[in-house]
Amino acid sequence: MAGLLEIVRSFLPLLVTLALVLAILLGAHITLRRRWAERPEAQFQFQLIMLALTLAGLLALVVALPVSDTVQGQLLSLIGILLSAAIALSSATFIGNILASIMLKAVGSARPGDFITVASLTGRITEMGLLHTEIQTEYRDLVTVPNIYMVTQPVKVVRASGTIITAEVSLGFDVPHGLARDVLRTAAEAAGLRDCFVHVRELGDFAVTYRAAGLLEDVQSLLSARSQLQQCMLDGLHGAGIEIVSPTFMNTRALDPGARVLPPEARDRERPSESVQAEEVAFDKAEEAASAEKLRLAIEHLDEELAALREQGGDEAQQRVKQLELERERLNSRLQAALAGMQSKERDGNAVAG
Repeated sequence: MAGLLEIVRSFLPLLVTLALVLAILLGAHITLRRRWAERPEAQFQFQLIMLALTLAGLLALVVALPVSDTVQGQLLSLIGILLSAAIALSSATFIGNILASIMLKAVGSARPGDFITVASLTGRITEMGLLHTEIQTEYRDLVTVPNIYMVTQPVKVVRASGTIITAEVSLGFDVPHGLARDVLRTAAEAAGLRDCFVHVRELGDFAVTYRAAGLLEDVQSLLSARSQLQQCMLDGLHGAGIEIVSPTFMNTRALDPGARVLPPEARDRERPSESVQAEEVAFDKAEEAASAEKLRLAIEHLDEELAALREQGGDEAQQRVKQLELERERLNSRLQAALAGMQSKERDGNAVAG
């Protein structure tokens, strides 16, 4: 009986330490989840903290083992060797992605909802995690890109203030370049672009390549704007009686000298209306992430203004504080609804995939 009590007494520190470690991990998990429930972009911070706490708890359990100091030192040395080997083996992948995610957050050049191009991949960011960045393409597909790839490849982010969109067309050498420039500039303006311009890109063997361009201020309609620009170019060139040829176009048909290669009734044909824009279907998740990001930023600005007003004091400041608190509650409700909608759609999508 005395021997059993001695064994229990020797393992008591280990059991107490184990209980404390589990309680700390569980408490940290619940606390951080509640604190960052409105910030999906803080997921990498949560994972880093939980990983550090888990390693610290493991070391505490080794120290609490009822063994001699020599054995404890050997176990700690073994853990150190294993961690060193793991870091060395995964430095190019796991640790590399973690460091890359920290770099992306520190630079802050992109955030959820932004149009982005990484090497040959183009889409909108839906999520930026600890190990990867999720991008939704124009075909509505979700592509997972390792963070280390994001920092080792050229990254192009479309500015929220606007971007230049372009379209090229090849015209014959018989078309005066002044006329072509005027028609294409007018077409770009008709497409809703600002500060439009036209460049001569190439003098080919059989045609001249022109590029029409302009500033698009509403970047959310990037796909539709590119299509609209090319439609307006077609309408403008056909309306002006200008024949469109490709760089390798060779006319080997017997045509009348005044014949033009134009679609029939091009001027009188009505353009079909598009009831649904491509962006609404292609970037649904990215648009939801962008909306949630805007709501989070608005709440942060309100919190800063509330803190400043509370320091000022006074009746006017208190009245303004009440108004801002009501506004914050309204924005927070919209944010919660947006996040709940995203999670619901994600679960439905996973259920359908399953």
